[in-house]
Amino acid sequence: MINITYIDAKGTSRTVSAEDRSTVMETALKNGVPGIDAECGGACACATCHVYVDEAWLDKVGKPEQMEEDMLDFAFDVRPNSRLSCQIRVTSALDGLVVTTPEKQG
Repeated sequence: MINITYIDAKGTSRTVSAEDRSTVMETALKNGVPGIDAECGGACACATCHVYVDEAWLDKVGKPEQMEEDMLDFAFDVRPNSRLSCQIRVTSALDGLVVTTPEKQG
């Protein structure tokens, strides 16, 4: 399994196992991680699965595509390391990934 650590806005950390080829959003929902609402179910049609990717993981996660960047305009407190977790596909290269959820979703 691939481990992902989710840190909420208050600093509480939760490490969960993810299935290969799932998304960071799907993994959060499956494991009851708070702070990711995912109102559109992963269709990249909202900004309610917004996360901040830990700086050490930015190169491995990659940059958002244009559609994701457009949706991030609707997110709360967007930063250079903001991503929509529905658009981050889990692979073995992301074992140990750390993301933080914002104070609130957009």
